[in-house]
Amino acid sequence: MTPRGKVGMRARLHTKLLLAITALTLSACAAPSATGGDSTSATPDLAHVHGLGVDPADGVLYAASHYGLFKLPPGGTPERVGPVQDVMGFTVVGPRHFLGSGHPGSRTDGPPHLGLVESTDAGQTWHELSLAGRADLHSIEAKHGLVYAYDSQSRQIMVTTDMRNWDNRARLALSDFTVDPANPDVVVANTADGLMRSDDGGRSFSPLPDAPALVFVEWPATDTLLGSDPNNTIYVSTDGGLSWARRGQAPGPPGAFAASSVSDVYVATETGIHYSSDGGRTFTVRQVLA
Repeated sequence: MTPRGKVGMRARLHTKLLLAITALTLSACAAPSATGGDSTSATPDLAHVHGLGVDPADGVLYAASHYGLFKLPPGGTPERVGPVQDVMGFTVVGPRHFLGSGHPGSRTDGPPHLGLVESTDAGQTWHELSLAGRADLHSIEAKHGLVYAYDSQSRQIMVTTDMRNWDNRARLALSDFTVDPANPDVVVANTADGLMRSDDGGRSFSPLPDAPALVFVEWPATDTLLGSDPNNTIYVSTDGGLSWARRGQAPGPPGAFAASSVSDVYVATETGIHYSSDGGRTFTVRQVLA
């Protein structure tokens, strides 16, 4: 490929990345309609998945969506757990222990932004921790005894030791970020200006010039970074994001991306949730979406 061709390709990927970040920021900004009323709906509306996570208590996959949190037992019917609410940010901290953020359901009184909320019973009930009415956390990570979060309202990366008092770090437009499992100061973020890395806990970032234009990124092990671009091409890095190799392809533009291990990768699109057992090389349909 000629230099001009490479520049053109990078420009097209950059445009797609900007559009993806804009879509992720704007999606589900209105409170969801409670079509099922509550968690007893016989036909839960599993759509617009924003987050995925596996509960280590039983290995069950959960999908955070515009219409609440859903439990996806293997080979079973999706079951909404907990209230109807727009779960924009979601992470699994430990067995039956989840953190989330987003917006309350349309039948719920309260501020438009949930701030940081917590469940210790696998999503059945949630309680407010902090930032209610102020923050809509689109990306949350719990590592090293810390919680890292990105607020879509202020475009701020924030870190907390107690889930109540927050330290504001860098401000930038991003679609996702991840933290080195071996070093709490190393953060990699997918930004409007491309993939960037921080070595001071998210206070400042430097570009990774040879990285692909990713939308989502996960760091399941010290030597393995995984990411998905706007076309759902899966990439892997073994050197902290300095260099990347193409690994596989999942169908459709990504809405959510998770790696519970270096082998187990989940991708949500508008039509389904897809699973890879080989680190993103190949995918099968895990759940068809409405």
